Amino acid sequence: MKNTTLCYIEQDDSYLMLHRVKKHQDPNAGKWIGVGGKFENGESPDECLVREVREETGLTLTHWRCRGIVTFVSDEWPTEYMHLFTADDFEGRLTDCNEGELAWIKKAQVPALNLWEGDRIFLELLAREEPFFLLKLSYQGDRLAGAVLNGQALEL
Repeated sequence: MKNTTLCYIEQDDSYLMLHRVKKHQDPNAGKWIGVGGKFENGESPDECLVREVREETGLTLTHWRCRGIVTFVSDEWPTEYMHLFTADDFEGRLTDCNEGELAWIKKAQVPALNLWEGDRIFLELLAREEPFFLLKLSYQGDRLAGAVLNGQALEL
């Protein structure tokens, strides 16, 4: 089981999105996602968040919110607990990312991107300003097989 962070950085009604096109053997290859990554030993979720964002973007977050925890269960990958954040203030200048191409995408255009099916669920929860939530996403291969939000199964 692994712990990760994922952050959607907001600016001018846009999210900073990462198009995963550079990393070899990437389970997210070709997908658009937020920025984040795996916890290092001894890190808290916010420490991991700040470090990963700085490493992937060059930006230093100055204001963020933890929005929920997403549990990923897969028949191909280990179970993952993803700590989901949004951030709306930062310092620094955007740099190149060795995992893909960074781009500011208008929030209204994000659903048209090549996203994981389950990401669409939590992105909608973020858009609705849903209070802190627990979301479990179950995948069979690349197909979303089930979703449970705060203990209630969602219709797919």
